[in-house]
Amino acid sequence: MRLGSIGGAILLIWLLIGAFAGFQRGYYSDEGDASCAKAGTILVTIVAGPLNYLGVDPEVDCSVPQPTENN
Repeated sequence: MRLGSIGGAILLIWLLIGAFAGFQRGYYSDEGDASCAKAGTILVTIVAGPLNYLGVDPEVDCSVPQPTENN
């Protein structure tokens, strides 16, 4: 087995574990609003992978500036 394919397999398993952690936390349900913060939290949770089970609880907080009113 080549080193590249081993690395790819490890990366795939890492991301699958992260995706499962997001599922366990209920991030994929349709309840609630779809927001930048929710999407960011899901993405960071997946990337964190197995670290989620070591106490890492990544959350993203983002705010979008509101447009100014022109009178």
